[in-house]
Amino acid sequence: MSLVTRQIQLVSRPDGLPVPGDFRTVEMGLPAPVAGEVLVRNTFLSVDPYMRGRMNDVQSYVPPFALAAPLDGGAIGEVVESADPSLSVGDTVLHMSGWREHAVLPAGAVTRVDGSRAPVSAYLGVLGMPGLTAYVGLTRVAEVREGDRVFVSGAAGAVGSAVGQMARKLGASRVVGSAGSPAKVAWLTDELGFDAAFDYHDGPVAKQLATHGPFDVYFDNVGGDHLEAAILRMADFGRIAVCGAIADYNAEAPVPGPRNLMMLVSKRLTVRGFIVSDHGDAAPEFHRRAGQWLADGDLSYRETVVDGLDAMVEAFLGLYRGDNIGKMLVSLG
Repeated sequence: MSLVTRQIQLVSRPDGLPVPGDFRTVEMGLPAPVAGEVLVRNTFLSVDPYMRGRMNDVQSYVPPFALAAPLDGGAIGEVVESADPSLSVGDTVLHMSGWREHAVLPAGAVTRVDGSRAPVSAYLGVLGMPGLTAYVGLTRVAEVREGDRVFVSGAAGAVGSAVGQMARKLGASRVVGSAGSPAKVAWLTDELGFDAAFDYHDGPVAKQLATHGPFDVYFDNVGGDHLEAAILRMADFGRIAVCGAIADYNAEAPVPGPRNLMMLVSKRLTVRGFIVSDHGDAAPEFHRRAGQWLADGDLSYRETVVDGLDAMVEAFLGLYRGDNIGKMLVSLG
């Protein structure tokens, strides 16, 4: 017997910022799982900035989303039917078939998660891909050292907020972040222990950053004027970990790069981009250390949760309006 469920599909490639008409919600039937498969009812869906790039039909590190097919992304769900002995009904699992209410998946495509360590939604945020991204960027890419002064852009997002806290645990002497509202700035300084933070809407980033540098490490989530400003305020032999460039994701034409690239030479800077999926071998170490930091109260997080599959597209678009503090999630109950 098939199960009637719903999924969100991409129906057109966005030109600039996506609009609701680029998506559609489709009702469909799912077959019962066969040997080696499980039926999962999704309870939390992740929305992440990188998903915008997959909406373009261009060659990249991951294939683009197909048109007239469900999008995918991180999800937490409950096994409601199992045809594999390794998983039981009631198990909570992490997988990549988001943007839908249910999924039939090979047992090997899901990972059981332990809800006793933290709320299961944390495995889409601070204990999941965003947390691992922060950890890898600091330890393997920027190679943060004792006494380093660290600047992170997009610091109130899921990745950035983890970066600032982890940098401190890894020995940073000073941590500064940029964010998009007074409430976000207050969260960074009052609750997360950032030494300073500023609202990038309050004036040119380079001017606001001038009183906080120089920096040994810059963790870049934004690109654009943030990257140019960071280069200007880096210390000699500084390291820049380039994680993302959300400022440019919806650009309708090529965006000029930083105008001060000669400073990479004069300051002898190292700039390295990275993709977290290249560092899966770091996951056990990350889970051990981050899990302990969380248990000790040294790693905090927030979630911005919206309800229902019908809110999924607006939640995704909300990332670009700055609606979220911390991790943006959709709850399916």
